[in-house]
Amino acid sequence: MKHRISIVVMVDAVGALSDRTLHNGNLSLVDDGSAGSKNQGTPDLVTVVSPGQVVQWTPIHVDVQTPVEIQAIEFLSGATVRAPADRAVAPRPAGSPTAAAAGAAHGTGAVASGAVSGAGVDATGSNGRENYDLLVWEGIVPHDMTPGVPYRYRLSLRLHEGPNSVLHIDSPALLCA
Repeated sequence: MKHRISIVVMVDAVGALSDRTLHNGNLSLVDDGSAGSKNQGTPDLVTVVSPGQVVQWTPIHVDVQTPVEIQAIEFLSGATVRAPADRAVAPRPAGSPTAAAAGAAHGTGAVASGAVSGAGVDATGSNGRENYDLLVWEGIVPHDMTPGVPYRYRLSLRLHEGPNSVLHIDSPALLCA
């Protein structure tokens, strides 16, 4: 088992904004896991993970003129992790076994117990993970996930700016092996 599994979130921002959806080929999710993830290259990716494994989401925009960033990852059981405006540390919602998997770090640092990390960190100061215009979200798969049960999550993406710039999709999932 790899210690870290990476999920690349490739977005056609112009297509998504025009269609007002992340469907229609506007979103492609791919992971580098070796445990048999399903639906690679689609918005319906089911990533097979193991307890204690680090999961890292990296947004990449196909159109170089329209930036894309992850605004939130919300497990549909109710645990939400959002990027705080001031980049302060936010606590994990109590009693939520999937909140640790939803933990996020912007640019650098390990995430423990699903906390949002990254106070004062920007996307270019990422200790060897230079991504000049994107932020990396990562979390640790909790040990109390039920094996064989897909944990669906809402992936909310901010595409540029404006009132209709945030789109989300509820179809990806983590599946504990």
